[in-house]
Amino acid sequence: MQLDALGIVSKNIPESIRFYSLLGLEFEHCEKDAKHVEAVSTTGLRVMLDDEELIKSIKPHWKKPEINSINMAFKCDSAKAVDECFKKVVSAGFKFEKEPWDAFWGQRYAVVLDPDGNSVDLFAGL
Repeated sequence: MQLDALGIVSKNIPESIRFYSLLGLEFEHCEKDAKHVEAVSTTGLRVMLDDEELIKSIKPHWKKPEINSINMAFKCDSAKAVDECFKKVVSAGFKFEKEPWDAFWGQRYAVVLDPDGNSVDLFAGL
């Protein structure tokens, strides 16, 4: 058995595509009103974005969690790349939780928020 995919429920798929594209994910076959899109990470993990209405049609009792419990971490090539990626995401109008800092565990770290409020970590070794 292997982990193959990560599903993210999104209230705004085009905005989520814009956000995750800034982090290097390339979504294919994106129709204007798509309810489901996928990208494959460089490690082979599929990242799936699903529209809230699609999820409700599959799971009628689904409700958006009050507190997002998902957290993703994107490994950058260098500490400088963490700063550059953070700046690119924030300059594109997305929110952040924590600006880049040198963490005590030996990594350059930053936390940005996707359009649905999910924490997305950016990190690299120091």
